[in-house]
Amino acid sequence: MKNTGLRIGVDLGGTKIEALAITAAGEELLRYRVPTPRGDYDGTIAAVAGLISRLEQELEARATVGVGIPGTIARETGLVKNSNSLWLNGRPLDKDFSAAMGRTVRCANDANCFALSEASDGAAAGANVVFGVIMGTGCGGGVAIGGRTHAGPNGIAGEWGHAPLPWMHQDEWPGPECYCGARGCIESWISGTGFARDYEHRTGKAATGEEIVAACARGEAEAVAAVERLEDRVARSLAMLIDILDPDVIVLGGGLSRLQRLYTSVPALLPKYVFGRSCFTPVRQAQHGDSSGVRGAAWLWSVEEARSASR
Repeated sequence: MKNTGLRIGVDLGGTKIEALAITAAGEELLRYRVPTPRGDYDGTIAAVAGLISRLEQELEARATVGVGIPGTIARETGLVKNSNSLWLNGRPLDKDFSAAMGRTVRCANDANCFALSEASDGAAAGANVVFGVIMGTGCGGGVAIGGRTHAGPNGIAGEWGHAPLPWMHQDEWPGPECYCGARGCIESWISGTGFARDYEHRTGKAATGEEIVAACARGEAEAVAAVERLEDRVARSLAMLIDILDPDVIVLGGGLSRLQRLYTSVPALLPKYVFGRSCFTPVRQAQHGDSSGVRGAAWLWSVEEARSASR
């Protein structure tokens, strides 16, 4: 096999596993996707190893490998924790990947990989401190500092979705129950799931997030009100984050990030909540869209490290 400094990123999701090979310049070469063997730990290891082998054989090159995972690997135990793919919890995932592939494999939280991707060559390229928000079925957050992911001693840096919604209104208290065991978590309000639940609670009508957004665009009053509530909750949630971290750039990803009015309404609302009542933090849409997580996993290895590893 040729030694080219190739990097492969893997996005280990609950329903699919995607692997992408990129060049030193970030050019996408080849990608494959397979279903996740749900509930099968050994099958998950084999599926990822199989994707890496397939990519390397087709490209005739050996690569560094980074994997974005749901949850994190606890520093004190070396085992996965906080994963909603429950079969991964309590397992030494990075060590087992490394053994299966015959090289060191780096793992990081998938939201941190998203932040790293956008900080490396995306919507926040060149920024020092980047906070990435994924507003999808759930709502996660990740941190990249100085071009590297930041996990913290507990491995939970960026888990902003499980802080309570700030400055709750009387009709929001105490908030919906969250799967984490708490009530009123940010995730339960501004995820796609929470957005749809809020609309149904207020109107008695079930609708998907896409349907609510489309109805808002038509000027339907109930949908407009739901989107305005979402915008205000996003602003409150980001204001708390800005008060604590004050990142250089905030990048939004996930399905709800496609709602373009967020990028005008939320910055306009932030000064209402940020300490000091002024805010200059840019809020941007992810440049790499749904590919950002898998690209960020590849960026867990720097260009220099990948070139060195391939010699």
